[in-house]
Amino acid sequence: MRSPFLLFAVAAGIVALPSSGAYAQELLEPPQASVPDAAGHSFTRPPVIPTLPHEVAQIDPQATAPQSRYGLEELLSLAVNNNPTLRQSRLHISAELGKALQAGLYPNPVFSYEAEQIFIDADGDKDSPGEWQGGVIQQRFVTAGKLRLSREKYMRRAHVAEHLAMAQRFRVCNDVRIHFYRTLAAGETLSIQRELQKLAEDAAVTAQESYNMGQARRPEVRRANVALQRARLDAMRAENAYREQFRSLTALVGVPLSEGMLDGDLMLQCPVVSYEEALGRLLAESPELAAARAKLAVDGATIRRENVEWVPDVVVRGGAGYNFDATETTAMAGVSLEIPLYDRNQGTVRQARADYARQREEIKRTELTLRDRLATVYQHYVTSLQHVHEFERVILPESKAAYAELLQSYKENRVAWPEVLMAQRDYFDARLMQVENLLDARQQEVLIHGFLLHDGLMAAPGIAPPGHINAVPKPR
Repeated sequence: MRSPFLLFAVAAGIVALPSSGAYAQELLEPPQASVPDAAGHSFTRPPVIPTLPHEVAQIDPQATAPQSRYGLEELLSLAVNNNPTLRQSRLHISAELGKALQAGLYPNPVFSYEAEQIFIDADGDKDSPGEWQGGVIQQRFVTAGKLRLSREKYMRRAHVAEHLAMAQRFRVCNDVRIHFYRTLAAGETLSIQRELQKLAEDAAVTAQESYNMGQARRPEVRRANVALQRARLDAMRAENAYREQFRSLTALVGVPLSEGMLDGDLMLQCPVVSYEEALGRLLAESPELAAARAKLAVDGATIRRENVEWVPDVVVRGGAGYNFDATETTAMAGVSLEIPLYDRNQGTVRQARADYARQREEIKRTELTLRDRLATVYQHYVTSLQHVHEFERVILPESKAAYAELLQSYKENRVAWPEVLMAQRDYFDARLMQVENLLDARQQEVLIHGFLLHDGLMAAPGIAPPGHINAVPKPR
């Protein structure tokens, strides 16, 4: 006949989770064994089940109390508006547009006042004001379309910055999605770990009752107590992991969020993508590859610009003044032209052509890098999908059915309660593994659909300056 306390423990093991959660570990007290007066006349008490300290605050992913709840779309909207790297990428575009504006501006005219042969000694005139004094205007006339080509070059650089900004947007949004699913998985893991903690509590109570009825030994009770404390520590670790993931998600969003829950589902939503489909879309639409191709157009514009740099500009000077020698107002005019006898910008043209050739190889390197990264991501994607499918189809239903059948057998007095607890633990372990499989599948799915871009807090990349070509007071 079962003990009433044991029946109560069995019923408690089947009901829902306790409202309490992760707690600090309490040291076991050594058992106080009494010295028997005669064999069989006194009872040695089993080790005390560790109690639950109440110092640690806890969270409950399934709580219905008023808490902030965040959906994925809301978090993505917050990240787009507040993540500093996205602002950086937009400022890169503004900087290149500013360079384009500056590069196309016409040179300012130069005004000078000139006096010739001041204080010259002449007959009857000591310390004269000079032969001629007047104002002179000088203007440089830019030839060969240099300003137009310079502006075109920097407008193309702004186009590259737009592709880089799009890549950064994918990095941020993909990272928000990944951390959103990680937080969801951490919440589900926490719920399962608390169920395992309740299972360990039932096992500890069962061991105590079995010891009281002479069906278990003291080491078995101690092992049950150790398993209980480990289950509590696992629940604490799961709770800390949930908080860590939520705080990481808050950092990506860019604004402080009150600790709350997430509205979402780990189950896969998108249809399965084949490797050929993923590769074709990646090579056709990747922002990284688009930026590399746009940079090739920039280098082509740079070659055209540097090819005309040697064409001399025309500098015209003109003015009017007073000729003190002739005692009348006169004018002056002049034209100057640099003769490209030695310097015809040969070195810079050679550098620009080398940059163009290097960028063509950079496009090929980017394509190969994307293929390599996709191969790794797709392998994880397919493996996780296979695990999710088999767990959903066979492992979880079979584990649940085994637990239900053993529970029914226990009610019919055909199996012992520890066997039921073991089947329940196997079912919970399978659920934990399925959470990991779903999370891995979700992460790889995000990367495949998001062009393999992640790390949303990495500084937004700009366009690397092409050496000494830009090292001039006025960009060209």
